[in-house]
Amino acid sequence: MTLHEDEIPVDETLVRSLLKAQRPEWADLPLSPAGAGTDNTMYRLGDDLLVRLPRTAEKAQSVRKEQEWLPRLAPFLACPIPEAVHAGTPTDVFPLTWSVHRWIDGVEAGPDTVRDWAAFGADLAAVVRELHGIDLMGATRADGLSWYRGGGLGPCDRWITGCLDDCRTTVGSELDVDSLEQLWRAALALPEPSGPHVWLHGDLKPTNLLVREGKLHAVIDFGGLSVGFPDAEHSTLWDLPPQARQAYWDTLSLDDPTWARARAWAIAVGVSGISYYWSTFPSFVAECRARLGAILTDAAAR
Repeated sequence: MTLHEDEIPVDETLVRSLLKAQRPEWADLPLSPAGAGTDNTMYRLGDDLLVRLPRTAEKAQSVRKEQEWLPRLAPFLACPIPEAVHAGTPTDVFPLTWSVHRWIDGVEAGPDTVRDWAAFGADLAAVVRELHGIDLMGATRADGLSWYRGGGLGPCDRWITGCLDDCRTTVGSELDVDSLEQLWRAALALPEPSGPHVWLHGDLKPTNLLVREGKLHAVIDFGGLSVGFPDAEHSTLWDLPPQARQAYWDTLSLDDPTWARARAWAIAVGVSGISYYWSTFPSFVAECRARLGAILTDAAAR
């Protein structure tokens, strides 16, 4: 499945060739697809390893960022996060940086895996508090750690307005895009966040939250790792049930302006995902549609 114009195709033959060249002791281990997101393709390697390959040169920058910073962040987090055991180097057949991580047992957060959504929301909030509390260790947004979700809403307005227009054409019959735009513009009118920059995961959606025995166990996929304002970190809460969302809000004592900006970020990610991936990634478009529907339902109830 190709999602980007400049994407480098990956298959098991290519992965085996990379392993034979750089980690021959792993080259004959069982290899099987382990999922693919918008940025990376993954293969499970044996019982204990995961191969992670970026789709494009731009996404490879995120792989390098993970390799550099996750070992420094991990000691400060109570929950497991990815641990790279091999930093793959570019080759003629795959000219990008790639990684091999330790496999983390767990299943994606969902209605069949989470036992208590309120407890899950509180646990997720605790992880976010830990991450945001870690010293920046001299890192700034200028150090390859600048991502749009850690900045202000204003610079994204023209882009998101275009995506809202796209959504009127594609999903306007099932979603109230005008109300979504009103929520977006109301958040734009608020003062920009003024607190200190913090470490941000950037994409705490359910597919990046692993569950064991019904509880939050690990956080994966730090490709969106950045330094910036925390508002967008809360945007994926609309992917979770209301009980989780409320418990998260209560645990972090978020104020109304932060909540409104977080919701605007959720709208931005949802409408841009539909606009960009409409013809190429239907399952991701479905995630975005569900998120926007939850935003509308939640806003109507407040």
